[in-house]
Amino acid sequence: MEDKLVKEIWDKVLVILKDTMLETTYNSWVLPLIPHSFEDNCFTALTGQNLVVQILQKHQKDISSALSEVCSKEVYFKVIYDEAVHKKLEKERQRAKKEEDKEFIKNLENRITSKYDVLKQMHSDCNLNLKYKFDNFVVGANNKFAYAVAKAVANDPGKQYNPLFIYGGSGLGKTHLLQAIGHDILFKKPKLKVKYITSENFIRDLVASLVEGTDKADRKGSSRNMNKFRDKYHNLDVLLVDDIQLIIGKQRTEEEMFNTFEALHQAGKQIVFTSDRAPEELKNAPDRLKTRFQMGLLADIQPPDIETRMAILTKLCADNNVIMPLDVIEFLASVYNKNVRELEGAFNTVSAYTSINELPITVDIVKKIIKYNDKRKTITVNGIIDIVSSYYNISIEDIKSTNRAQKTANARQVAIYLSREMTDESFPAIGDYFNRKHTTVMHSHQKVKTDMVHDRHLSKDIETLINKINE
Repeated sequence: MEDKLVKEIWDKVLVILKDTMLETTYNSWVLPLIPHSFEDNCFTALTGQNLVVQILQKHQKDISSALSEVCSKEVYFKVIYDEAVHKKLEKERQRAKKEEDKEFIKNLENRITSKYDVLKQMHSDCNLNLKYKFDNFVVGANNKFAYAVAKAVANDPGKQYNPLFIYGGSGLGKTHLLQAIGHDILFKKPKLKVKYITSENFIRDLVASLVEGTDKADRKGSSRNMNKFRDKYHNLDVLLVDDIQLIIGKQRTEEEMFNTFEALHQAGKQIVFTSDRAPEELKNAPDRLKTRFQMGLLADIQPPDIETRMAILTKLCADNNVIMPLDVIEFLASVYNKNVRELEGAFNTVSAYTSINELPITVDIVKKIIKYNDKRKTITVNGIIDIVSSYYNISIEDIKSTNRAQKTANARQVAIYLSREMTDESFPAIGDYFNRKHTTVMHSHQKVKTDMVHDRHLSKDIETLINKINE
């Protein structure tokens, strides 16, 4: 069959898969596939990542079904690893990275003199870490909204979403997004004054100015030091403040942060905060600070689902030239389900230990490295249903029944979502527990993920239930 026709078929298949597949699976592993041939009712696609062949074995039935729908006959799908594609993609990745780094340094050199000074200036003035950029941030349903608005802020700082307030639990990627905003702004507009700072460092900066001021013999000395402190922050174009919750209860720091906010916001300068909780949950915070945190846009980040956690591990493998079997990736993604930081830490531990000791990366060896206890309590779908049933005061029979009452349907969808996130069961297997088709289970799982972005009560319910289940 002609290449043009093969591509036309694949484009139609992608439209179907985009609506039926998990977003992370579609974007990370299906979308990059290269349609190759269609012969003897077998449609073949190429990939430059060996791991994708294993990953898509689980989704072969869904892809074959979409192909059959498009072609109006039964079609078998096959994905093949191609070394030439791998080399081409790797070259493109390296070329893009070199071009980006070259442009980044070139832009910064507009205001400084040498490459050494570029790095020195960047770290001293902006406090940014080159590790955190948009291009190495793995996007999933849990962080899609926060990522989108962060990109919008970076594209046009001070014009919309000002301030931007990103909140979520520890280790979910808030710092990554915050610093990515700074990098992107510097890349596009190197003349802007950008500063990333933790709340702890803001407090230290303030205390140092106050202490230095008390050492002076006159009031003018104290005043000069505070003016210097204020000039440092009030003359910025972009201020990125991490963990703003840490200033709450420190009256003088709250006052200076308020003054800084007012000075920057009135001048049309961009401000971005991160916090471990939403503004209304910042107990003892002054109302004037709370209202200012809320006057722009709030974006929360939820714990990543298992597909996103697998995508994160896959990217870590690619970036660090580590070959990790799919069963190990699935195992680590299922064990470390609370935040990204733990997941990255486990990856670093496993890759370093196996490399130093020249060991293969297998599930058994990984269990020993992370000191995994096989005898610990196993989380099951039935156990999850039991806890959800008790939490919402709805019988197990109703959750598994065809009852479509709103309260029952909501509880059922939550139970399905948690079953997918906290166990290794597939969608069809989960469907058996709830007496439903796997497509219905997929829809319920996706609906809860989507609703959690905007529904804080639902997010709180999920967080509480996860803690109860983990207990």
